[in-house]
Amino acid sequence: MKNPSTRRVTCFLCVMALLAASAWSQSTTPDPQREQRIQWWRQARFGMFIHWGLYAVPAGEWKGKPIPGIGEWIMNRARIPVAEYEQLARQFNPVKFNAEEWVRLAKDAGMKYIVITSKHHDGFAMYGSKASSYNIVDATPFKRDPMKELAAACRKAGIRLCFYYSHAQDWHERDGAGNDWDFPPDPQKNFAKYFEEKAKPQVRELLANYGPLGLIWFDTPRLITKEQAVEITALVHKLQPSCLVSGRVGHNAGDYDSAGDNQISVGLVRRDWETPVTMNDTWGFKKDDHNWKSVPVLIRQLVRITSRGGNYLLNVGPTAEGEIPQPSVERLREIGQWLRVNGESIYGASPNPFTYNLEWGFITTREGKLYLHLLDWPQKQLTVYGIRNKIRNAYLLADRGRKHLAFKQEGDPAIDFYSTSIQLPVAPPDKYDSIIALEIRGGPNVLPALAQQPSGTISLEAHLADVHKATSGSVIAFDPRGVVTGWVDARDWLSWDFRIFRPGTYDLIALTTLRRMPRAAGPEWQGGHRMLVEVAGKQLRSTMSEDGRFVDPSNPLMTYVTSKLGQVTIDKAGAFQLALKAESMEGQGKLGLALAAVRLVPAK
Repeated sequence: MKNPSTRRVTCFLCVMALLAASAWSQSTTPDPQREQRIQWWRQARFGMFIHWGLYAVPAGEWKGKPIPGIGEWIMNRARIPVAEYEQLARQFNPVKFNAEEWVRLAKDAGMKYIVITSKHHDGFAMYGSKASSYNIVDATPFKRDPMKELAAACRKAGIRLCFYYSHAQDWHERDGAGNDWDFPPDPQKNFAKYFEEKAKPQVRELLANYGPLGLIWFDTPRLITKEQAVEITALVHKLQPSCLVSGRVGHNAGDYDSAGDNQISVGLVRRDWETPVTMNDTWGFKKDDHNWKSVPVLIRQLVRITSRGGNYLLNVGPTAEGEIPQPSVERLREIGQWLRVNGESIYGASPNPFTYNLEWGFITTREGKLYLHLLDWPQKQLTVYGIRNKIRNAYLLADRGRKHLAFKQEGDPAIDFYSTSIQLPVAPPDKYDSIIALEIRGGPNVLPALAQQPSGTISLEAHLADVHKATSGSVIAFDPRGVVTGWVDARDWLSWDFRIFRPGTYDLIALTTLRRMPRAAGPEWQGGHRMLVEVAGKQLRSTMSEDGRFVDPSNPLMTYVTSKLGQVTIDKAGAFQLALKAESMEGQGKLGLALAAVRLVPAK
């Protein structure tokens, strides 16, 4: 075991603070039954999330006032008494619901599975439950079971049906987690009673009455003990051995890991993982939310997540009448058109073989092929460093004739330099993401080290750093985005090993991020830290200040702040180390330094 003060801290996706009880597992011990269960899911890569329930009736407004926050949390945000919220059931009559239309839309979009809310935190079952009369069949004028209709439509279309089930939060029940405006606070509740009398019976119903399910998507495991998480997971596997359990069941009991809402991995994750993403800002329908992500952003997210070995679960929020909003429909159809041409690079694809991001886009792989996703089309030629494989052929994936693209490979193994240059047409074949397929023999073989890119830039991502802790009690770590958190002790420091192929003078730029969850108290970004950079035998001192901001188009919820750290000349090629240290840390014990990367950019 390495000394804890210098061990590599790897960026694992973890569930957001609300889901801390469901921390990510680092176990890689193979489980033959799990391996069999998860094969379809690894092939799928892309699924539809559907948040649909009583919350679609108020659609973000209560008693004439807009309620801030996501639509499906309106009962909690407006602190609506159970007796009042129950009255929404009398108004819920989704006569425009058509299961076959929903499933057809998912299939046309290239989605391989559907996860729909069978019961969200408001406690209302969207199916005919015998365990609770608070359900769509017994309590609404609709009187139908939409889950049975969806099950039939999914079987017909070859789409896997999956159920979301809130197994701990239930604001309708005294002993369910979350409702402290009608009932006692959580510590005073008899959660075991709720778990035995409602959660487990309803999970049994879902597994028994709707045919084979792809997975049960549990959520927010508040109050769940490890024993309860293991028990409900075992219940799922007993009743349907092929049914997966999501990571949010809690206590690492699930079959795969779940990222936080709208969170995308920065680096490669060891375990199978999935991220749920909204198409606008809310999950459940909210009539005043028109902040729709564009098609380019959605495709970039799909590709980015696939390149990290994850699945993309993209949400729609149907109306109370049972219609999927038209902006969602339009975007899904366009994604489907892109996948019909480029799906080979997504379905069943393996992740980027490099540990770091490429400056021009993303890479997905399969045996015998590398798929280079060019999000920004270069002028006539693409150059990639680090591919050791001998390339047998190169062509545009959109070119069904597989017309050969001229390419050249050269290198110097003595310094681990490998360069591949590919000649390209002037115009890209796709307006969103054009893909070059490289045929190779066997699996990908690439330079593992952090290295200079063809533009001359070296990007040292925080999650790839060696972390040097001053004490065993240091709290420096990484959040789900791969961003440094807890760097409040000036004695902690980071270092990176990297390779330079083209010496020169470089501007050193730090990328930090805004606070993940801004609150009224405290700044969204904090500077003023006195930093020391040591590289190539030189020392640079600077103060962290805000010199600019930008947003990554494939991850629009993450805003970067740029800070100039100085300039350094590296006069020879070779292996180097950069150390980033703090001579003083402003706001110690508060915000600290939220570092995402340090970049060495050729000086102009």
